[in-house]
Amino acid sequence: MKIRDCYLAVVLAAGLPILLSGCDQSKAELDKTKTDLAAVTTERDNLKAQLDTSKAQIATLQAQVTDLQAKAAAAAAPAPAAPVEEKKPEAHAKKTASKKGAKEEPAAAAPAAPAGSTGPATESRKGRGHF
Repeated sequence: MKIRDCYLAVVLAAGLPILLSGCDQSKAELDKTKTDLAAVTTERDNLKAQLDTSKAQIATLQAQVTDLQAKAAAAAAPAPAAPVEEKKPEAHAKKTASKKGAKEEPAAAAPAAPAGSTGPATESRKGRGHF
């Protein structure tokens, strides 16, 4: 057991100064790391604040875009036209006819289109060759 105790004492005596000298370097490095951590934390907090501000601006601008699109759609939609009163040609014709003393014949109705000549065919097409 004496050899083992002696060996342990030598290892501790040789390793202790190395461990203590390493702590001094680690202390400076630890302080530098703490300073860097504080700087990074502050930067992160600032970036979070900027992100929140940007999100609020985006929401405001999106609401403005939606409002403007609704206004543009309302402006683009045709307004209901007010009924336009047509001048009655009969009243005008009666006045001129009464002045001239001549009678005019009423205007002939437009001829109707022949039945079945317009529009798509109603029969069904079957077989090859019908396009």
